Amino acid sequence: MIIWIASYPKCGNTWVRSLLSAYYFSKDGEFNFDLLKNIKQFPSPYFFPNKINTIEEASASWIPVQKKIKETKKVYFLKTHNVYGAYKGNNFTSPDYTLGAINIVRDPRNVITSLMNHFLINEEDALKMMSNVHRNLRDRNDKDNYATYSFISSWDKNYKSWKLAKNINKIFIRYEDLEDNIDKTFLKIIKFTNEVMKKNDEIDFEKLKKSIKTTEFDLLKKKEEKDGFDEAIYSSDDGETRAFFNLGKNNNYKKLLKNKTIKSIEELFSKEMKELGYL
Repeated sequence: MIIWIASYPKCGNTWVRSLLSAYYFSKDGEFNFDLLKNIKQFPSPYFFPNKINTIEEASASWIPVQKKIKETKKVYFLKTHNVYGAYKGNNFTSPDYTLGAINIVRDPRNVITSLMNHFLINEEDALKMMSNVHRNLRDRNDKDNYATYSFISSWDKNYKSWKLAKNINKIFIRYEDLEDNIDKTFLKIIKFTNEVMKKNDEIDFEKLKKSIKTTEFDLLKKKEEKDGFDEAIYSSDDGETRAFFNLGKNNNYKKLLKNKTIKSIEELFSKEMKELGYL
């Protein structure tokens, strides 16, 4: 069965994966990038042994692959940027294969600046990406990165698809709550994951604290600068790899975005932003 770590791109998915991998897959809570291999992206070559060339091929295999995962009788944490829904008639997942879901959401005004850096696009194109309900993560595959074969839709549709998902255990986490009160927010996540996995173990608060300490943004940024990071995007267009851990708390839309762009985002996503306390 699967516990999804689900989000629109650049909303904190990797941060939550880092926290979880340090807590569940290390002896003492000390994080390193290798631990992330325990929480794979979906889809990925690990689960898709046959070559995939299009999102259509990937979507046709989503459910069959998850059926095989269930047959292993193991619990997998899996990262996804996919909506909880269907692509051309192929469902992404279902309660039959989903043990639970951690959905991370983030103020779209700060998401857009991260998208610009990550995908090497300008402000206007990033806004188009966020508002495109038909959007795939990418329309081509760079370096056999099967995670590109994800139907992400628009920022609001992605968020609402998981919010409205029925018959699955789920928890919603705002990126801003991770920033403002990481101790309380991560404890909330651990309580949820232990519950859906039916783990009766007492929470290891020392391990939890160390997981938090060793996944601080500045430490992750330094690790990437020193050792590189597999999930940083390489662009075949200009031969550049952009830093994955880029701005952190310096990602402030008030200082980085045009007023016109801010207004457009607030108009496009007004309902959801009010619901989430962003407006």
